[in-house]
Amino acid sequence: MENEISVVDAKERSRYEAVGPDGNLMGFVDYKLYPGAITFLHAETLPEFRGRGVAGTIATKSLEDARALGLQVRPACPFYQDFLAEHTEYADLVKTA
Repeated sequence: MENEISVVDAKERSRYEAVGPDGNLMGFVDYKLYPGAITFLHAETLPEFRGRGVAGTIATKSLEDARALGLQVRPACPFYQDFLAEHTEYADLVKTA
């Protein structure tokens, strides 16, 4: 069941949320949207769901959305900094200035 993670952009809360097949919140990342850019502020996986790839699934979805929307990414969150260092396919999204 751990592969059944849905990620949604909860725009009203300015965060991406991962939910399981039962609808329970598994994790989230808070963000701040700017004209042409998005800053990922804080990622968290709820303790009972750690080690299941929740944070990585959220990161992938949020970064794919940023790419589709033409947004530059500012990774303020340490998890996103590490994720982007490992997943160089998203290097073009990172705002350097």
